[in-house]
Amino acid sequence: MSFREIAVTIRAVNRASSEFSKIQTDAETLATRVKSLGSTLAGLGAAGTAIGYVANQFGLLDDAQTKVFTSAMSVVTVMGLFLRTSAGLAVAQKVYSAACWVATAAQNALNISYGTFLALTGVGIAVIVAAAAAMAYFASSMNTATASVQNFNSATAETSTNTRSIQRAGESTVTSRSGSGGSSDASFYRRGVEQ
Repeated sequence: MSFREIAVTIRAVNRASSEFSKIQTDAETLATRVKSLGSTLAGLGAAGTAIGYVANQFGLLDDAQTKVFTSAMSVVTVMGLFLRTSAGLAVAQKVYSAACWVATAAQNALNISYGTFLALTGVGIAVIVAAAAAMAYFASSMNTATASVQNFNSATAETSTNTRSIQRAGESTVTSRSGSGGSSDASFYRRGVEQ
């Protein structure tokens, strides 16, 4: 390993160490909160059981109602005591871990969709730019071709028909008529269209 690779590895371990410390702190905070919740539930369950017995003594609840109420409060007490044990903490941490996994999966999905949006937006802009460049090139080519045809037509118009080796059909007739004071080229071409 080179010195640079060692330095990168040390930095990665140091950064990972701080993240592990944060995770440990979060886990300890969660354990404290769950134990506190367990104590509160156990206290509420015990108080509820005592209230049920006192209500039975004063005649507010009959024996059947007292049995149901104290049974429910006993379940609350057991749940609170269970949360105070390490098994209860393990269950709570598994639930917390599952919730974190769901949140991470949702965040990853959002990141992926945002990345896809950016990529497609970039591709869309690139397609528009490419289309604009192609249209500009095509317009430039058409302008060049149009100028070439115009130059050819103006050069052809200036050249006399006797010096040209290629003549259009009926051109000699038009030139001989126009030379002898006959009809114009426009009438000749119009006559050709009308026939």
